[in-house]
Amino acid sequence: MTKAKEGKNLVQTLRASGLRKRVARTVADASGEARNGRTPSVLKKTVATLKFAAAELESRVDGVLAAIERRARASSRRSAAAKKAANTRKRLAAARSASARKGAKTRARNKKT
Repeated sequence: MTKAKEGKNLVQTLRASGLRKRVARTVADASGEARNGRTPSVLKKTVATLKFAAAELESRVDGVLAAIERRARASSRRSAAAKKAANTRKRLAAARSASARKGAKTRARNKKT
């Protein structure tokens, strides 16, 4: 494969992965200019910038996933708290009802005499 074709393929690959045209061309040109085994500084800087951007994206994705998990845990805690509150209300209502029955019974007994 010729160098021109390699550069064109690299540009197409970079463009397909979402890189802007100008950046893709610059990177492809810089990678073709590697002389005596040394990598051009433009290429090093671009690769470092892209690595940083990728790391930032990964941390944001991890942050989003963590937030979703937190919400799920919070939702289950809320659900458990709601069930506990419902049981408490039910228990207190039963106690009030029993007290009311007992009071009514006492009042009825006192009324007879």
